[in-house]
Amino acid sequence: MNHNVASFLRTLFILVLILVCLLVGVGVLAVDRLPRMAAEKFGPPSPRLTLRQKLIYSFRLLASEDALLTPRDPQGQPRPFEIELGESANSIAINLEEAGIIANADTFRTYLVYTGLDTDMQAGQYMLSPAMTVVQIAQELRDPVPENVQFNILPGWRAEEIAASLPTSGIQVTPENFLHVVYNPPGEIFPENFPQVDSLEGYMLPGEYQVKRDISAHELAEMFIRRFDETVDDDLRQRFSQHGLTLNEAVILASIVQREAMVVDEQPVIASVFYNRLGNGMRLESDPTVQYGLGYDEASQSWWKNPLTRNDLMFDSRYNTYIYPGLPPGPIGNPGIEALRAVADPAQTGYFYFRALCDGSGRHAFAFTYEEHLENACP
Repeated sequence: MNHNVASFLRTLFILVLILVCLLVGVGVLAVDRLPRMAAEKFGPPSPRLTLRQKLIYSFRLLASEDALLTPRDPQGQPRPFEIELGESANSIAINLEEAGIIANADTFRTYLVYTGLDTDMQAGQYMLSPAMTVVQIAQELRDPVPENVQFNILPGWRAEEIAASLPTSGIQVTPENFLHVVYNPPGEIFPENFPQVDSLEGYMLPGEYQVKRDISAHELAEMFIRRFDETVDDDLRQRFSQHGLTLNEAVILASIVQREAMVVDEQPVIASVFYNRLGNGMRLESDPTVQYGLGYDEASQSWWKNPLTRNDLMFDSRYNTYIYPGLPPGPIGNPGIEALRAVADPAQTGYFYFRALCDGSGRHAFAFTYEEHLENACP
């Protein structure tokens, strides 16, 4: 054999051997690295998978990472979804895609098989949203929707804000039906000896409620009134009376205190300011009462316009306490129990004025005279 030919063959053999070694090395690396990377991002694989299946599904998950971790529609709203008894993972994935909850049934199915959730999904009713990721939806399908949901009312919310939170709560009451009951409360929802009121505004006590998903608007309103009646007991009502207030007047004043005080421990002091002004024949001049009278502000997309303009302060409404003396005609929101207690037991002060501090803390500077009040203005 020619020397040059023999040399070429040896070189070729060495190159082929190197290539084979590289391919083997890459394969070994893939066998080790791919499953580890997938496990770090998506959790451990199902123990039922073979080594070959782990490699395949790990690769598929990593290749579809964005689709798995990005919601189909970040602004999407929860909607009911049902899994029937014995329904296959493939059928569930297709139904989710057709319902617009996920973008791709194949990607969803890949995640189910990788994690073993394809055999772990429970039949039942679920509330799912396109704002959830594929991973979140898959985990959610292990636990059917409970009969009850937790519903929260925040201190100071007005009725419309409570209504607006219903569509995303899992409760089936519509905002329209709820508000109809709030502003037209049927007499039978009130406990015995409860004063008749024209609106439930102010009487929907903030806090957490365990609510049946299929509750009616009537039953929901009755639940809120019952909580109020149990919490605002006879002792608290007696202390309102000692200050010369009916229950409704106390709720109105507490609703103003609630909106004015961002810090709970200031509520008794702010209550004292309003008592002092009422006792001295002064107007309350409370911004939140004007905000309530103005209603929804399109520019800020809020029920509480801020800041108010000079024209706003001249807005002709019985809720405008810059124009009309005394309390407004009704509550301007739903006060928490702390604000109600502040009205029952106000601090004993000589303050007639307060304004927000300039440090962003939400606290207030209080003043005895208008001159001091002006001095407390931000520079």
